[in-house]
Formats: sequence, C-alpha cells, structure tokens
Amino acid sequence: MSATAPLAPPPPTSALAGLDARNISAWFGDHLVLDRVSLTMNAGEITALIGPSGCGKSTFLRILNRMHELIPSASLAGEVLLDGEDIYDRGRRLVDARKSIGMVFQKPNPFPAMSIYNNVVAGLKLTGMRATRGEKDELVESCLAKAGLWNEVKDRLRSPGGGLSGGQQQRLCIARSLAVRPRVLLMDEPCSALDPTSTRVIEETMLELVSEVTIVIVTHNMQQAQRVSDRCAFFLAGAGRPGAIVEYGDTDAMFGDPLDPRTFDYVNGRFG
Repeated sequence: MSATAPLAPPPPTSALAGLDARNISAWFGDHLVLDRVSLTMNAGEITALIGPSGCGKSTFLRILNRMHELIPSASLAGEVLLDGEDIYDRGRRLVDARKSIGMVFQKPNPFPAMSIYNNVVAGLKLTGMRATRGEKDELVESCLAKAGLWNEVKDRLRSPGGGLSGGQQQRLCIARSLAVRPRVLLMDEPCSALDPTSTRVIEETMLELVSEVTIVIVTHNMQQAQRVSDRCAFFLAGAGRPGAIVEYGDTDAMFGDPLDPRTFDYVNGRFG
C-alpha cells in the first residue's frame, strides 16, 4: 500500500481559512524578539505586516507555518490557530502545517536546474501527494495560470526554471506553492528584488488569488501595502524592547486616519 495520499480536489471557496495568532513570543537564544503578539488574519483577505527592519515581522511570518523552529537557537510561546486548530499541537504533523500554509520568500528560489513543469509539481512529492500524469498536467496549467505565468511559459515547460527572469521566477514559486492547494499563503517581501513592472504583475496576481487563498504579506513598500491589503498590522521595536503590534486595522483607516501617532509617522515616511 502506498504511503502517499491521492491528489485532493481543489477546495471550494467556502474552504477559505483564517489564521489567529495568540500571545506569540519568540526568542533567538536568550534574546526576546517578539512579546505576546496577537493578530487575527481574516479568511479571504490580504493582511500586510508593516514596520521598520528588525521589528519581528519576518520572524512572526515564519512562526505562522512553523519555519521558526528550523533555527537551532529559536524558541517560541503561544498558539497559531488555523480554523481553530493549533498548528503547533503535538498531534499535528509538520507536513500538514506546511501544506495548509504555503510560503513565498523574498528572493525567488525555484529549483534552477529543474524544469518549469517539475518545479510546479515538486511540492507534491515533498508533501506525500500522488497524482496521475493527467492530473499533474492540469495542475501545472492551473497553477501557472493563477500565478499569471501560463501564457509566457506554456511552450517551454521543459526548460529550466532558472532560465526565467526574476519576476517570472517569483511567479513560478507562487505556482509551486499553490500546487499543494494551501489555504493560506505567506509572502515575505516577495517584490523587494523585482523591477516595478514585475512588482505590478505580482500585485495583480495577489489580488486575483485572494478569492481562493488567504494571504499574509510582509512589505516595506507602503504604497504596495495600500494597493493590495485589506488590513495592516504595524510592528515596532526599539530601545532594547522586543517587537510588538502598535496598531492593527483597515488599511484605508491605517493610512488615512491612524490612531497612534507612531503609525502616522511611519506610513508617511518620517522614520523606518
């Protein structure tokens, strides 16, 4: 009997999942980098995590799909609930958390020598999902189309993923993440290494994807946060204090009429 699971059908729109982080504290060794951070990331929305460098945004993002624990000196406390179930529960497998909560990194990281086609389906093997050749063909086309890349690469699916431009590589990584049908997609500054045209395409991709997958994005680009997100969480640290959320709310309100003067100063470029 095979130990792998068959390829599941695409989840219905009602399967959109929210994330609820409760009292998250994080350490590197003895150094506390996040202190009792709680944040609800609503299903079917884009939540932007903003704030200056070093305030714990990326650490918080990695905690949301159990990547923080890969760092030898790292530890954490608190809960991360996906549809009410703690992804850190001892009875929950790590692979299940990673399959449900995908990640796109700051620097595009396709497998460079692997073909575009095989890049997209690579996650199936890693997560123990099996599929027929026909299912894989459909999955590759579907995920590349959702990532806004299909029309550009459909005639060279057997070409190496490393031969694509930077923006195309990032969209290939998005397609690879989508192939295992996550319910949440985390994006850690996905456009910081890209030109303005590629950035616009990635942003358009996010806005199209959010009807199918909840998105949480870390960005230092305030205009990007305004353009794509429904809600923002403003992180801040300093003077020996760990990162914490200063303000969280509707994006238009955060940029137009923030409650905290520090939020006003940051979104208007007065520091950070």
